[in-house]
Amino acid sequence: MVRPALILHGGAGARRERNYDREIVHMREVVEAMKARLEDGASALDVAVETVVMLEDSGLYVAGRGASPNLAGEYELDASIMCGDTQKAGSVAALQGFRNPVVAARAVMDRTPHVMLAGSGAARFAREQALEPVTDPDNWYTRAGKGEDNHPPGTLSHGTVGVCVLDTQGRLAAATSTAGVFGKMPGRVGDTPIPAAGTWADGDAAVSCTGQGEYFIRAAAAARTAIAVSAGQPLQKAAQATIDRIGQMGGDGGLIALDRNGNIADPYNSQGMKRAWLDSEGRIEVRVFNN
Repeated sequence: MVRPALILHGGAGARRERNYDREIVHMREVVEAMKARLEDGASALDVAVETVVMLEDSGLYVAGRGASPNLAGEYELDASIMCGDTQKAGSVAALQGFRNPVVAARAVMDRTPHVMLAGSGAARFAREQALEPVTDPDNWYTRAGKGEDNHPPGTLSHGTVGVCVLDTQGRLAAATSTAGVFGKMPGRVGDTPIPAAGTWADGDAAVSCTGQGEYFIRAAAAARTAIAVSAGQPLQKAAQATIDRIGQMGGDGGLIALDRNGNIADPYNSQGMKRAWLDSEGRIEVRVFNN
């Protein structure tokens, strides 16, 4: 039996002038809950969904309940999930009106022949699956990113949550969810719902990205990292090389990654990145900044 491990993020873009005590407490609670699930034998895929649901529902991060509206005042959410064991993936993009986009992404993977549904088609599918709707957006969404959206004019602010999981059977999975960049154009889709860009899992590594999604798409950031691991690079080196590439292109953000041996990586080039992890020795750590 494999010793399980997990790493989650609550988004890059953390600002030193802001207090993250609530997020730190919450991320630890999530990891503790998922540690128990993994020790009970839950699958990596199930734990990935359950982790992201807890992050989405908290209203503390720019995903799920923590969403901010786009320029048209609408809440468009994205999510994806990928199973390393089967290489199956599911995602939704620009989904409006539903509480947990990661649950919709899992349903796309499990109940359709497709990988991604978008816009009104994603919403129609979510209704058909009886997923939980948001009936009062103004009172539901918390706009959690307020205070992290002070990027220079003309640049992209951002916020995302995600997780990478290794279960006791040695299976890997990853999931990512976001409300996208602040003040985004209607219909804008970033890296989060795109397997290879924002989310990836295979037999060697799982990756979830957070940052200015346009750059992560152009770098195929999540798959780039995992493929380097499959080619023999150590996880930390592969992950850092991806973030270095993002920086060279002019973007900022970070990623979390986990390999089949339980090694963890969490590089970023923004001020901070909210993250927490369970290592293969059973230890739990939570950080926002490196020092």
